[in-house]
Amino acid sequence: NPRTQKPNPMTDSPLKVLRLTGADPELPRWLPALAALRIRVFRDFPYLYDGTLEYEENYLKTYTDCPESVVVLVLDGEDVVGATTGLPLAAETDEFKRPFVTAGIAPDDVFYCAESVLLPEYRGRGVYKQFFSEREGQARALGGFTHTSFCCVQRPADHPLRPADYKPLDSVWRHFGYTPRPDLVTTYPWQDIGEAEETEKPMMFWLKPL
Repeated sequence: NPRTQKPNPMTDSPLKVLRLTGADPELPRWLPALAALRIRVFRDFPYLYDGTLEYEENYLKTYTDCPESVVVLVLDGEDVVGATTGLPLAAETDEFKRPFVTAGIAPDDVFYCAESVLLPEYRGRGVYKQFFSEREGQARALGGFTHTSFCCVQRPADHPLRPADYKPLDSVWRHFGYTPRPDLVTTYPWQDIGEAEETEKPMMFWLKPL
């Protein structure tokens, strides 16, 4: 008899998707788990984020302060293994709005797809596609937006902590309809692994018409 392959809990476990908005009273209780996930995933290249729960708690208030925000969590049992977030760009900080204003694009016209984080062992299961669908769906449901956008950190090709097998997601983002906009660049501070203090990082936006 052929041996039966044992199930791999990392790839075969059923995942549950929980969709919340900033107006949902359930959202605050999930924020500590989202904070811990962000710290874990963004520690990897290219973000190299040396995060703290205190910083995260302050950052994530952006979503509870904005009723139109969306937070989609991916659960394996009760564990948060992935998440994606978005909100109207008008509700973001001046650093994120400024490049659009300078380029003549009204922040009120843009829905900002803030971030997607997923533990490595759960990748390759179609979750990333759903992340884009959920955020763009929120933008369409709210109405009034002409574009969705996200931004990513710009690191030099010879960065000493760049893994030899690192592959940028540019081709994936283009597949989902996004176009890089070198004219839309901002900076945002955080503390890198190995740094003694925060430094400003360049962030370039990608844009997609709705």
